[in-house]
Order: sequence, then structure tokens, then C-alpha cells
Amino acid sequence: MKLDLYQVDAFTSTLFKGNPAAVVPLEKWIDDSLMQQLAMENNLAETVFFVPSKQDGADYDIRWFTPELEINLCGHATLASAFALYSILGYNKPSVTFHSKSGLLKVVKNNELYEMDFPSWKPERIAEYPQDMAEILGVKEIVGAYKYRDLLIEVNTEAEVVNAKPDFTALKKTGEMVILTAKGDKVDFVSRFFAPSAGIDEDPVTGSAHSQLIPFWNEKLDKKRMFAKQLSKRGGDIHCEQVSAERVMMGGECVFYMKGEVTVN
Repeated sequence: MKLDLYQVDAFTSTLFKGNPAAVVPLEKWIDDSLMQQLAMENNLAETVFFVPSKQDGADYDIRWFTPELEINLCGHATLASAFALYSILGYNKPSVTFHSKSGLLKVVKNNELYEMDFPSWKPERIAEYPQDMAEILGVKEIVGAYKYRDLLIEVNTEAEVVNAKPDFTALKKTGEMVILTAKGDKVDFVSRFFAPSAGIDEDPVTGSAHSQLIPFWNEKLDKKRMFAKQLSKRGGDIHCEQVSAERVMMGGECVFYMKGEVTVN
């Protein structure tokens, strides 16, 4: 069996920036174990697979795998999938809708920007979290801790986000995937994302984290439209909007890097 694979840098207009995803279009699903093995072999934050959908309102069914496990939502790989469909595979409808474990995900192509309609996951403040988390993350002070899917940690300044030096071994033991965030100096907010428990020490740009960050900062800043940066080594730019209590929009550009062919027996 031969499979096409496209590697795309998402949430960036510059090659070698943003978050790389491996995109594997399928005509029908292959075994879960094989998808997981392919993701492990690719060793990127996510390998994404999609097939033509039979679900009402959906064009494709989509699934995302880290090198270690399947996850329920991934923004940058969804963005990369839409880019591959429009720019490489000849898709030409005004929008593309993916059916996923997190519901329907609609992507609209707006010139060079791909705008994704994602669920709004507002994190709630919590009092109980690992008390040595500041030490584990290498930050001075935690302003607040919040939780939806991931543990969201707010700190005072953008500099603290930039300069954080997590102990990934200790963080993995907590079992938490952590969003570190602060108000931005020249943008609305900044973040970094750490998920060693999912096989990703630091993710370059994380769409699913922004399903939590957008409602969080929408409330704190009292702004619906925002511009954010993820301050990983590669970095990424995210256009954000709180569309409703249930939905957010996150948009970004993509850059094509590579096409390959996978041969599996």
C-alpha cells in the first residue's frame, strides 16, 4: 500500500516557522495501529488523516495522532489539511467542513488566511493543582490556574512566558498538558504549550489551546477580535475571534514544505 504524505508549516507565512504537520489523505480508513505507527515514524507534533465523509454537513472525517496517542482536537493540523485540500488536491468549494471527535470543524479560505470555526472551551479557575508547578515550569509566580481540557497557567508578563524553562520530566509525571500565557507587549496575548505526557515537550503552535485561550482572554480583555503569538522557538501567529459563547474563530496562513510517498506492507 502506498500513501501520499504532505508536510505543511501551519500558522505562519514563512517556511521553517509555525507548526509542521504531516497530512495523509485517505480514500478509506486504515487500521488505527498503522495510523499511530505512521505518526510515531513521522515524529511531528501531529500527523493528520482524513477521508471523504458520509456524515451530514461534513465533507471529510478527520483524526489526529501525536507520536504517542490519538487526540480529540488539533488546530494546526486541521489548518494544514484545509491548505492541502485547497492548494494541492484541487478542492474548490467556498469552505470545507471536517467531522471530528470534537464535532464539526469548518474552515473558510479567505485569500491567504485559513479561518477555522472551533469550539469555545472556556477554562474555569481552580484552586487545586500541583503546588510545585511554578518550579516545574521555571516561572517566578503563578497569577492563576484554570482548567478545561488542559491546565492553563497565567503569569504576569510576556517575558516570563519567553523565559520559562520547564522541567519536562517532572511535568510529564503530573500528567498535565499545560498552557502558559500572559498579556502580550505588542499583541493581545502570548502563550506556550507543553505536553510531554502526549509525547510533545513543547508544541510550536497549538490551535486546540486557543480554543481555551480565546474565551479566557476575551473575558479578561473584553475584546472579541484579538491577535496572538505563540512564543515557541519556531513561533506562530494566530488571528482570534470570540464568535459566540459556543464557538471561536482562529485563523492563520500555511506554507507547503514537502510531498512524500509512504510504502507499507
